[in-house]
Amino acid sequence: MSPRPKVLFICGSLNQTTQMHKVANELGHCDKAFTPYYADGLLETARRLGLAEFTILGDKLRRRCLDYLEAHRLPLDVGGRASDYDLVVSCSDLIVPGNIRRHRVVVVQEGLLDQPRMSFRLCRALPFLPLWLAGTSTTGLSGRHERFCVASEGYRDIFIANGVAPERIVVTGIPNFDDCGRYRDNAFPHHGYVLVCSSDARETFKRHDRVAFLARCLAIAAGRRLIFKLHPNEKAARATREIHDAAPDALVFPTGCAEEMIANCDVLITQYSSTALVGLALGKEVHSDADVDWMRSLVPVQDGGAAGRIAGVCREVLEAGERSPAGAPARLVEAS
Repeated sequence: MSPRPKVLFICGSLNQTTQMHKVANELGHCDKAFTPYYADGLLETARRLGLAEFTILGDKLRRRCLDYLEAHRLPLDVGGRASDYDLVVSCSDLIVPGNIRRHRVVVVQEGLLDQPRMSFRLCRALPFLPLWLAGTSTTGLSGRHERFCVASEGYRDIFIANGVAPERIVVTGIPNFDDCGRYRDNAFPHHGYVLVCSSDARETFKRHDRVAFLARCLAIAAGRRLIFKLHPNEKAARATREIHDAAPDALVFPTGCAEEMIANCDVLITQYSSTALVGLALGKEVHSDADVDWMRSLVPVQDGGAAGRIAGVCREVLEAGERSPAGAPARLVEAS
């Protein structure tokens, strides 16, 4: 390993990208480079043809990632081709491009996972199927990472039950969700409302009855003020039109900080979203398609130290030397 290790950070959505940036800031004495999420082979061809726009491979989210990296003047290596890296830190292992498969990899959980469906069971039963077929429910199952940094003990249990090797998992917390209390100090002008954080279910080809969902939101609000924060991947014009048809007085925000809006609300309504974890961490009344008591057990560690702990895991992997044969995990000391 060179005196200054070379580390590539593979980003994705804006949430994933900011998490990678925070980890990088805690990892000193390294030459760092950043890239949007990428693939090779047929998946790269599909991306170029515009067939991956509903994912973090698509041009829409890729452009947001690049805009962020360029705005913060972070060194770019799109596709990780410019150097031979000592370590790769990735926001996901659903796709592991060929050019990083011989490198040591640390994966960082983003947030709430997709619910396991038939596609999850198929991927577990038929290992030759690509993990991305099951959405994020198969996160951690690639077996191509040295360490997998996860949000909480509850999530550790889930990943182990899903089939991730326990010795590869470290409960570190995740940077954007490790200090939800900080969102209470904000400039969002509204308070005491019912907030709806909607989903991109239709954009990602999941079953979704928007009319029934809006009716449920109105019933929970029971005359209280409604504010909608749209998912970044939603078709904003369509969603806004549908909301105003059902709730003409509702405020709709296609952009903005959802976490600050959650901090100022009385009630949070989600479908199946990581925003529910923020609401629970802040003690809000939360309504979700998922069982709220179950989600409460998944709330990320809340001490503000996730990025530093993940950087510590990265240093341990760097110090462990070469990747073990056949992709076996390095023998590392547990992060404190």
